[in-house]
Amino acid sequence: MNFDLHALEAVLLTIVTASTPLLLAGLGELVTERAGVLNLGVEGMMVMGAVAGFAVALTTGSPELGIIAAALAGAALAVPFGVLTLNLVANQVATGLALTLLGLGLSGLIGERFVGQPGVRLPHLHIPGLSDIPFFGPLIFGQDLLVYLSLALAAVVSHVVFRTRLGLVLRAVGDNHASAHALGYSVIGVRWGAVLFGGALSGLGGGYLSLAYTPQWVENMTAGRGWIALALVVFSSWLPGRLVAGAYLFGAVTILGFFVQGLGIGVPSQLLSSLPYVVTIVALVVISRRRGAARADTPACLGQSFVPDR
Repeated sequence: MNFDLHALEAVLLTIVTASTPLLLAGLGELVTERAGVLNLGVEGMMVMGAVAGFAVALTTGSPELGIIAAALAGAALAVPFGVLTLNLVANQVATGLALTLLGLGLSGLIGERFVGQPGVRLPHLHIPGLSDIPFFGPLIFGQDLLVYLSLALAAVVSHVVFRTRLGLVLRAVGDNHASAHALGYSVIGVRWGAVLFGGALSGLGGGYLSLAYTPQWVENMTAGRGWIALALVVFSSWLPGRLVAGAYLFGAVTILGFFVQGLGIGVPSQLLSSLPYVVTIVALVVISRRRGAARADTPACLGQSFVPDR
């Protein structure tokens, strides 16, 4: 029984670790899409955050500086996307796809010298007494800083988007940018803020992979998590609370494959590795069948360019 409890604790701890990068990237994209901008470059921003966070942490010996570098790298890669789509009115879908390709290629170039080097792990917090409580202590009081930050950000984003004037303006820009502009709000300014915020959180999600999930740099180590984060935003109906639940559900599915392999069940490892992506496709198919509800939840101006009156 003791062994089973320890095994369950290890599985739950791993699920939290696997879910955190999805939650961070998903929250950033949720805010971006609430402002009416569809940024498909989440994967590229995540992988740039991963390489920047790893490189700075390894060079300075400080994982905290690595976290800051990861967020800045994600935001920096969001800048060309913002210039092209918001100022030059380029197609958002094509620009987002190009951003992903740019991030994957640039991160591979930057990270070439760091391949195979041991990284600097983001430490877990330890609260004397509380972290030592059997089973619940490590789960609740023994996580790393970014786990708590991701959950706090979910609460903050939910509060700001639905209970503040800033959130009302953000949603107005995403639902009807012409009316928001007529009322005197800067549609482009609001969208710029949302795009940079989304880039920073995507970078943080990538940084978490190289600083906490597996503290090393491997080319293309995001392995499609950016696309899963994009699907999670739709899956959650653009609601932060549902996004948290969805991120942890997808994190559990990811870990399920490793857990089943550890039990020695005769299931091909390739099939188990594909589980998160299969679940993503199934979720999107289910959502697409709820067309009326999906249309009601979707920001009305999502993906639409805005040109202010001259």
